[in-house]
Order: sequence, then structure tokens, then C-alpha cells
Amino acid sequence: MAGENLDVLIVGGGPVGSTLALALRASPHRIGLLERAAPPARARALARRPIALSYASRLILERVGAWQALTPTPIETIHVSQAGGFGRIRLDAADAGVPALGYVVEYGELSAALAARLAAGGIETVSTEHRPPARCLVHAEGVAEDASEKRYDQDAIVGVIQTQPGASTTAFERFTGEGPLALLPLADRYAFVWGARPERARALGEGPDDAFLREMARTVGGRVGRLVAVDSRAVQPLALRVRASRVGAREVFVGNAAQTLHPVAGQGLNLGLRDAWELAAIWRDAEDPGAAPVLQRFATSRRLDAGATIRATDLLAGAFLGDSGLASAARGLAMTALDVLPPARRFFARRMIFGPSAIP
Repeated sequence: MAGENLDVLIVGGGPVGSTLALALRASPHRIGLLERAAPPARARALARRPIALSYASRLILERVGAWQALTPTPIETIHVSQAGGFGRIRLDAADAGVPALGYVVEYGELSAALAARLAAGGIETVSTEHRPPARCLVHAEGVAEDASEKRYDQDAIVGVIQTQPGASTTAFERFTGEGPLALLPLADRYAFVWGARPERARALGEGPDDAFLREMARTVGGRVGRLVAVDSRAVQPLALRVRASRVGAREVFVGNAAQTLHPVAGQGLNLGLRDAWELAAIWRDAEDPGAAPVLQRFATSRRLDAGATIRATDLLAGAFLGDSGLASAARGLAMTALDVLPPARRFFARRMIFGPSAIP
């Protein structure tokens, strides 16, 4: 097939692009995958990065044959609270009708599982130097240059902590006046994403380990036991980037190329995998994958899920900011009301897992 024209060229071999390629194996189209290699230092950092996958993402990865190679840590319960105020929400997998609300794996493990399936499935890989023409180009390589951007007044400190006792199957989301702190179980450790004002994030990310652990313990309280070690700290800027349209003339944008979200609630990659699955479903019966009506059908099909998820994460990123007593009380009442209403709790959990299919 090398050198032949393609029906679809996917630019970007990350989880979203790879999943799309695998989901299209049974289609009549000729598929090519182009991946630009990351610099070695960035590739090593990416490989160790923990990522959260929803139960819906598990189903997608099962269907493309990649899930079986993973050793994920399940999230059976999510405990949501706010620092310095009352109110909490407890979300359970049983309440949502799923075996787990989500799973945590390392990026490198997921990438390796997808790469093995691509190799077994005979997906053609192409190089930038020998890039064949294609009837449709898929952008899955990262943030689109022409996306609008909203820079949050937060940066994220990311890394892994060891606690005593070790992590189990409960994740914690702790909202503070500066930003959310998420603790996700990863084997016997916790992966964390901690949003804070940029200057404080730098201080937390670059300071001594013992000072960092003391400050995290003060923020999270005693919910996770004693914090004994921290590893792989890094600081990342946070922004919402959304492309005005996810389709163009014989081109389509999926995953981070269409929308890059705040990490609160861990929705970014999961939304991208749903992009890939929906696009593959539409293309399986399409004679010309780059035809304008076909691409418009995809854009229309993703409008509700993407729009609602973008708005929800943007709201959560800013709704809990500020330390005033009135704002804290309002947040506490909202969390308490959600916690005592099982139907609302179930709807919220399933909406975060499945997208609009959770809507009754």
C-alpha cells in the first residue's frame, strides 16, 4: 500500500488518533497514520504521566482490542469536598450502574497497548517526508493553532504521591479557593493534579519535598492517610482551547485538536476517545469520508456531547474559586443537595462517563 493514495490520513499517533485508526480497520477505507516523534525528554515524561479513563473509554478500548493488555487501577468511589467549608458528594460505581466510575493507567502503558494492536492490525504508518495524498485529513496531533484560548488564572502541579496506608479504589476531588486538587489511585499510590495560582504553583512545584507534602496534607486533610513521599512533580499551564469548527474542507479535528480542557473531572482524553469512536461509526458506511455532508454529520453528532462537556469543566474550574464565607456556604449547600438526591447523583455520574447517552 505504501505510496498509494489514502482515503483517510490520521496525523497524530496518540491515544485518540490510534483508537480512530483501530476503529476503522473493518471499514472499506484505506487508512494511514502519521506520528511525529516527541523529543526524548518529553517522550519519557509523557510515558509516566497517569491518565484517567472513564468506563465508556474502557468500552471503546475493549472494542478496538487494546484494553486487555492494560493493568488499570479502578476508581469505584469518588469523594468530592471543599477545603475550609462544609458539604461533600460521594459518587459510587454501584449508584451509576457500572463496575467502576473510571480507571487510572500510565500514558506509556496505554500507548504501548495501542501500538501493539496497530502493528497486529496492519495499519499503515507514513512519514512526513513520504506523506501520500488522502481524501480526508484527520488532525489528532494536539492543539489547533487557530483555536480560541481562555487562559485560566491557575497552573497545575502534577505528580505522584505515596501514602501510608497506600491508595485503594477511591479518588478524591478537593476544591480550594485557588483551584481543584484531584487524587487518583494508581496501584498503591495517588496521581495528583493540583490547580493553584501560577506563582504558588511554581513554589509548590519547585520547593522541597517535605514542604510540598506538608502543604498537600494541610489541603487534603486526613482522608488519604499520611503522606510519605512525592515523585515526578511538574508544573503545567492551564487553558481552555476550542476550535470554532471541528471540520473543514476535507479535514476533521478530534481530541485536543478540537478542544483542550481544564483537567478538572478528567474529561479531556475521554471526550477525545468519544470523538474517535463517533467519527469511525459515521465513516464505516460513507463512500467518501471527506465529503462535506459526511463531515457535517460528524460535527452535528458531536455538538451536544462536546459542548456540554466543555461548559461543565469550565464551570467546575471556576465555580469553587474564592474564599468568601457566602460563596463557601453556597457551594456547600449545592454539594449537599446533590449528595442527598440519588437520581441527580446518578445522572451527574453517568453524564461524566458516557456523554449525552446518560440523558434519560
